[in-house]
Amino acid sequence: MQLKIMPKKKRLSAGRVPLILFLCQMISALDVPLDSKLLDDLVQPPTITQQSPKDYIIDPRENIVIQCEAKGKPPPSFSWTRNGTHFDIDKDPLVTMKAGSGTLIINIMSEGKAETYEGVYQCTARNERGAAISNNIVVRPSRSPLWTKEKLEPLTLRSGQSLVLPCRPPIGLPPAIIFWMDNSFQRLPQSERVSQGLNGDLYFSNVLPEDSREDYICYARFNHTQTIQQKQPISVKVILVDELNDTIAANLSDTEVYGAKSSRERPPTFLTPEGNASNKEELRGNVLSLECIAEGLPTPVIYWIKEDGTLPINRTFYRNFQKTLQIIQVSEADSGKYQCIAKNALGVIHHTISVTVKAAPYWIMAPQNLVLSPGENGSLICRANGNPKPRISWLSNGVPIEIAPDDPSRKINGDTIIFSSVQERSSAVYQCNASNEYGYLLGNAFVNVLAEPPRILTSANTLYQVIANRPALLDCAFFGSPMPIIEWFKGTKGSALREDPYVLHENGTLEIPVAQKDSTGTYTCVARNKLGMAKNEVHLEIKDPTRIVKQPEYAVVQRGSTVSFECKVKHDHTLIPTVTWLKDNGELPSDGRFTIDKDHLVVADVSDNDGGTYTCVANTTLDNVSASAVLSVVAPTPTPAPIYDVPNPPFDLELTDQLDKSVQLSWTPGDDNNSPITKFVIEYEDAMHEAGLWHHQTEVPGTQTTAQLKLSPYVNYSFRVMAENSLGRSLPSEASEQYLTKAAEPDKNPMTVEGLGSEPDNLVITWQPLNGFESNGPGLQYKVSWRQKDGDDEWTSVVVANVSKYIVSGTPTFVPYLIKVQALNDVGFAPEPAVVMGHSGEDLPMVAPGNVHVTVVNSTLAEVHWDPVPLKSVRGHLQGYRIYYWTDQNSSKRNRRHIEKKILTFQGSKTHGMLPGLEPFSHYTLNVRVVNGKGEGPASPDRVFHTPEGVPSAPSSLKIVNPTLDSLTLEWDPPSHPNGILTEYTLKYQPINSTHELGPLVDLKIPANKTRWTLKNLNFSTRYKFYFYAQTSAGSGSQITEEAVTTVDEGKMAGILPPDVGAGKAMASRQVDIATQGWFIGLMCAVALLILILLIVCFIRRNKGGKYPVKEKEDAHADPEIQPMKEDDGTFGEYSDAEDHKPLKKGSRTPSDRTVKKEDSDDSLVDYGEGVNGQFNEDGSFIGQYSGKKEKEPAEGNESSEAPSPVNAMNSFV
Repeated sequence: MQLKIMPKKKRLSAGRVPLILFLCQMISALDVPLDSKLLDDLVQPPTITQQSPKDYIIDPRENIVIQCEAKGKPPPSFSWTRNGTHFDIDKDPLVTMKAGSGTLIINIMSEGKAETYEGVYQCTARNERGAAISNNIVVRPSRSPLWTKEKLEPLTLRSGQSLVLPCRPPIGLPPAIIFWMDNSFQRLPQSERVSQGLNGDLYFSNVLPEDSREDYICYARFNHTQTIQQKQPISVKVILVDELNDTIAANLSDTEVYGAKSSRERPPTFLTPEGNASNKEELRGNVLSLECIAEGLPTPVIYWIKEDGTLPINRTFYRNFQKTLQIIQVSEADSGKYQCIAKNALGVIHHTISVTVKAAPYWIMAPQNLVLSPGENGSLICRANGNPKPRISWLSNGVPIEIAPDDPSRKINGDTIIFSSVQERSSAVYQCNASNEYGYLLGNAFVNVLAEPPRILTSANTLYQVIANRPALLDCAFFGSPMPIIEWFKGTKGSALREDPYVLHENGTLEIPVAQKDSTGTYTCVARNKLGMAKNEVHLEIKDPTRIVKQPEYAVVQRGSTVSFECKVKHDHTLIPTVTWLKDNGELPSDGRFTIDKDHLVVADVSDNDGGTYTCVANTTLDNVSASAVLSVVAPTPTPAPIYDVPNPPFDLELTDQLDKSVQLSWTPGDDNNSPITKFVIEYEDAMHEAGLWHHQTEVPGTQTTAQLKLSPYVNYSFRVMAENSLGRSLPSEASEQYLTKAAEPDKNPMTVEGLGSEPDNLVITWQPLNGFESNGPGLQYKVSWRQKDGDDEWTSVVVANVSKYIVSGTPTFVPYLIKVQALNDVGFAPEPAVVMGHSGEDLPMVAPGNVHVTVVNSTLAEVHWDPVPLKSVRGHLQGYRIYYWTDQNSSKRNRRHIEKKILTFQGSKTHGMLPGLEPFSHYTLNVRVVNGKGEGPASPDRVFHTPEGVPSAPSSLKIVNPTLDSLTLEWDPPSHPNGILTEYTLKYQPINSTHELGPLVDLKIPANKTRWTLKNLNFSTRYKFYFYAQTSAGSGSQITEEAVTTVDEGKMAGILPPDVGAGKAMASRQVDIATQGWFIGLMCAVALLILILLIVCFIRRNKGGKYPVKEKEDAHADPEIQPMKEDDGTFGEYSDAEDHKPLKKGSRTPSDRTVKKEDSDDSLVDYGEGVNGQFNEDGSFIGQYSGKKEKEPAEGNESSEAPSPVNAMNSFV
């Protein structure tokens, strides 16, 4: 016997709950509800739940974390091997194992090197029932080697020649991402003529004069270490020979020009690959990339064909201006010969690439966990495919099965292990290894043998209350091994309940499709197997339905009068109803004119706004009913007039001409109350199926007093008639005598047939059942049929009772099915039903989105791209992709469970999305998951990015303290949101005279580490206005302003004034307008005269002559390798680096005199400028320059400024 574990539900049927363990070769099923108390008592072998990837590349700058998580009962213990031998973690102080798991944490940040722990690791999780093992985890540190030093000669070419600029990046782990830029960090434009090859080289089909430049630079980015290496710039000069004069042409020999090919028009030839044919090998599931780059003049155009077939439409993509052909999810069927064709006006050439697709092992049927009872039989199946065909080998508890302890119940037959008459000692964990030269698969599956007596998990003496004529479901959740037999009994005596009207579901639930009053009582569920017996009692009560026996009636009242609506409710005496009145489906107006008294709603002083539909709703804990009436408000009658009203009810109803499917009804009209009757409305009641409910039958003109009525089979009819005039409808007549029609087969099938899986291995077929009126006879049932849409299987059918669903278990995941549901009764079948299509249940997606990369747009916005997952791996209806992202600052110092993650969901098949509202100057981590109707798939590998600096907020406060005659002291608090590293503060201030005119503005730079500054040599008794703001490398932030006044004398304090408020009378009394004082005017005249004399003396001395100190300027340019930035245009002088090659770093130091010193130079991008305000356009180019003209600032000391690194911005290029 084999087990399925199913969750506990109050009302459920056998296939509706999720399968935890899926079993092969099912002989009989044992359902194990997911009851927490039950599962705590059951032993279970270990199962590996999480482990690091097989090829695990680590960051050598961070601690090494090798994951191994497992579950089991009792909890498993963990051990590790390294390079095939036992790894004793107790002997290495840097290695610890995470509590409660097998995850290793190697602390290399404090000491040690990552290379020391390079190797092959394997985890074993073991308990008394067996041992599970992880994959072989190959741990390797990432590497970003330096570029090989080389001397690059300038290249000179004639216009029209072809050119290949080699990149040849250093070999890193993982491989570097290559891109070409100039020394301004702008992407080099590419086209059909100029493009980058898969190997990183830059190819020119033909060169043009505009290709001349001295800064062709190849960059290699290593993602793991966030490092960018750059090659030495390559200089290319393209000349037009026809424009050279004779002297230049004579001095320019052919050997001085790059290449030997003619610059004239020529047919294409391939730059890569070489020759007429080549071979390519790729693995199944990877992306096949084929490349052809041709030179020629005019520029050749590339075409692709497959010689022995057609290119797959949905998997083929053209890149790099059609020079690269890519086929995603490549399979063995994609093997063959592919031909690239290069063509221009002078000729055509071909190159044939023979593609062979190999395959690492992949599962056809992975081994599944097997739960058996003692003495039962079962099997484990392990089937895999690959190219070449993989070899299957078995292990038991991590030991090759050939040398494992012998088990007489076990027999190995290739890819299958057969178990016969198992015992509890047969429990173990088996590993299946499928391997070939391209890789391996390792699958763990346990065999767990359990012997358990029956247990009933449903609470004892549970009370079920059901409305009469509705289904009743009585639960009996159970467990036992072997699987118990379930029986139900009613009362203390009697036989087991097996036949109509009872339905016994496989999960133990007893269903009474149409519960009646006599269904009330005590029911006993009994579970038996060979190890024992258990029973449980539940109680069922059947309640009368709630009915409105007196409904509110249509009313026409005059404005200002009172109207009353009656709503009389009949209900089960054990239930307490609540009656609610609604107006136009909303609450009644909160007006004292509306009063509710027992069964009536009274509206006094009726107004025009009171017209509308009034609804009475009666609710109990088990059901609810409602009835409505319309209120029409009319103007009061100014003079006495005839009373107009709705007609009186018809009477004397009579049935004649009674046939199987028709009858004639006649009646006598009542008084029309001064308004002619326009029509009669006939209704019927089905006393057999829906007693008390009246349905519309037909309508006839008001001049007609008979009607020929069409009838349905097996209905106990009663009829009533209502008359209608312009004022409304009369009360119903008395009911006619009853008339029972004969039974017949159903004439229609259920509507709204659907097939949707509730779990990955089932198909839930639902329909809207026929009501009693539509059944046409007794014994209503349904024939449910299904088969796979794309298979050749015959229809599978089952006849079920009068229910509304059926669950098909053991279906494949998310497979289309054809479904039909046909009604039948004791007389016969309904017509052949229509076929509808449904799907079996969805399961969680299997594959994470690949190739996730992030482009930082600005300091608060990033764009995320990813590759879509294969539709087959979605295993359900694709709903979209979900991005989890969170800030990663100081994450190593706090529990990751407390990191607040944000989520953005992008509907449908979108493969990119924007992340708004990011925090500037922050580290972020994100991953992407695919979402279907079942939930989320696995997360993609985490991608880390960080946002650049932004401008800071205004300083938190600014205060002016300690005013004196000629000084003011400023105190401030730094910005609450610096959004980066503060570089300095800027203080600007200017005096304000007595007429509120502003004086000259003084600009002062203050170091970022200051929070207090004293201004001296100020004018006494003068008001000043201050403008103060902070700066980062991204720019200036918002400013804060303040005003203050110096004192008249040392003993008086100046108040701080708001920017737009005068000093007030008290302050004005202490101020002196010195501009009007005589002594001040005389002093200013004397100063002006002295300045004029000094200017005259300087002019005379200058005209006498003198030499300009040229040597100082020559000394500043003595070393051609050391050039300062040009102050006029913000560009660099010549740059050379022949001594060192270093990776890009987070920042670099530049001297305060703004020159680049040779001994501090390296290959990092930072050294090209002393400040970075650059961002990227959508095409990947920089916005802004890394160097530029900058106002000189007064130096304080010899401090140098820290320039931020463009590495983060560079990460968005590729």
